[in-house]
Amino acid sequence: MKILVTGSAGFIGHNLVKKLLQRGDEVVGIDNINDYYDINLKYGRLKDLGLEQKQILEKSFAISTKFPKHKFIKLDISNKEEMEKLFSQEKFDAVCNLAAQAGVRYSLENPHAYIQSNVVGFMNILEGCRHNGVKNLCFASSSSVYGLNQSQPFKTSDHTDHPVSLYAATKKSNEMMAHTYSHLYDISATGLRFFTVYGPWGRPDMAPMLFTDAILNNRPIKVFNHGDMSRDFTYIDDITEGVIKVIDNPATPNNKWDPKNPNPNSSSAPYKIYNIGNNKPVALMEFIQEIEDKLDKKAEKNFMDMQPGDVKSTFADASGLIGELDYHPSTTISEGVELFIDWYKTFYNK
Repeated sequence: MKILVTGSAGFIGHNLVKKLLQRGDEVVGIDNINDYYDINLKYGRLKDLGLEQKQILEKSFAISTKFPKHKFIKLDISNKEEMEKLFSQEKFDAVCNLAAQAGVRYSLENPHAYIQSNVVGFMNILEGCRHNGVKNLCFASSSSVYGLNQSQPFKTSDHTDHPVSLYAATKKSNEMMAHTYSHLYDISATGLRFFTVYGPWGRPDMAPMLFTDAILNNRPIKVFNHGDMSRDFTYIDDITEGVIKVIDNPATPNNKWDPKNPNPNSSSAPYKIYNIGNNKPVALMEFIQEIEDKLDKKAEKNFMDMQPGDVKSTFADASGLIGELDYHPSTTISEGVELFIDWYKTFYNK
């Protein structure tokens, strides 16, 4: 299968591309490698896939030295003309869209970046699929779409009409846009609401990296809502296992879907929404304790109020993915944090 993975220099994208290549798929990766966070980490992920920075900057397509079936191009999904050209030339069997402007808090500072990447860019993905016969699309949504909803665990049958950040609103818009194209053009579209992914090669703006870096460098860590928070932390390998299952099982119409009592997670069109998480929320203070234990060093904690746009707790009801696609996340917090810390010390020479 020939698969386009957007955001392939990103945290989830890098891991997904590697696993697809290891099982024998042909993968085209694209990423704009923006400076939202350290580009050296992004180039480090690409190097892990056999792609050198010089090669990426000098050529339109860089060919992996590790995986003969992988090539990469530095490209922004919001570039309409270049995306049209890519789809027309490459003729993909499936598309996994992970490219997005990430981060809840940053959306308060630079909202236009989210519209350009997450809305305009996703429009280009949908149009590329429509005009080039791509019938298999999966795309990244987010647990942040649940917004003000406090009924937990979060269920995909819940309505998600009260987002509390622009980032969440753009992800909700992706789900609605995908359904429209699924209905109009018979594109199998599956959205995945990710829940707090962590592990090796993780993003430096997320808690595991922020906490680890601060503790090792004798700085206090910021603990929001005075520590009274929990997250459905999900290890990166468990996440990509679920993504691959979705790629291999395109959405189909739900013949029992009732337009008089519509369930938001499926449709009479080939459309599906899944939560993808560990199904086991972990208290923030417990997660910090795991990092402290693995580093054998206590954190100095600066307890703070809740940040605007943030939520107190996330808890995924992943029963849809578990029951329908035999998804079984298996990495414990203790195992996952240890693997992350080992990678961190190696990559940053700590």
